Amino acid sequence: MQEKNRHYQERINRWLATFLRTHYPADETAAATLLKAIRYSLLAGGKRIRPLLAYATAEAIDLPPQHADAIAGSVEMIHAYSLIHDDLPVMDDDDLRRGQPTCHIAFDEATAILAGDALQAMAFEALALAEASPAITLELVRQLARACGTCGMAGGQALDLQGENQQLDKQRLDQVHALKTGALISATMNMTASLQPALSEQQKTGIATFATHFGMAFQIMDDVLDVTGDTNTLGKPVGSDEKQNKATYPQLLGLEGSIERAREHIGEATAAVAGLPGDPDYLNQLGQWVLTRRH
Repeated sequence: MQEKNRHYQERINRWLATFLRTHYPADETAAATLLKAIRYSLLAGGKRIRPLLAYATAEAIDLPPQHADAIAGSVEMIHAYSLIHDDLPVMDDDDLRRGQPTCHIAFDEATAILAGDALQAMAFEALALAEASPAITLELVRQLARACGTCGMAGGQALDLQGENQQLDKQRLDQVHALKTGALISATMNMTASLQPALSEQQKTGIATFATHFGMAFQIMDDVLDVTGDTNTLGKPVGSDEKQNKATYPQLLGLEGSIERAREHIGEATAAVAGLPGDPDYLNQLGQWVLTRRH
């Protein structure tokens, strides 16, 4: 799996760099500092888990990887914008991301806000490049917009902020992370599935089910790593949840209980994609990776 991860990470890194070079050449923009901040955050590397999920879904539904490029690029732009804004002092107030100073530390808060704003707009420009009919492209735009807004990532972040200094039960915590983390993961896989007309409704449901359980397992293990990880390995400060006095899965379920619940989610995810027309092996490997990842 490591080799395949590197292959697809290199693929999306090239795609993102080419997109910026082609559509936003540095010598043709008046907002040179803003573009530097965008490049700084978007091209900083990272796991690229959402693009990996797009390519893994493509493999599982027998779709050539180039058909998933625009989706992979657009969701990574949305993810990068969300990280820039999450790190701001008024949000999670972090000064380290992927082993380097966060955008507002490397530049300034106003530039960081604008870089996030621009990346969100850029994501839809990238999505318009998808190899799809106008009707399907419109559906992709709808799915991504919903995953970003009040019914998705932004809504989840709002609930997360409201939950600080409160004791949330598991149902409320699940709701926070189904929106904040899960919505974009689900959109990634569901948008990719939209490009394969041969899929049955049952197969599409299987992909959506995998995405839901994967997203929950990913967030649970993220909470676990915030307790058990170290800053050098994670590339970001540990203990941020405790600092912000946020409700977490380890707080509610304990470390072992959290890990066991993540395993259950991945088991349900794997079962959901057994009947796809392509090869779901890489998708399932990513599921297992969630349970053992160290960053």
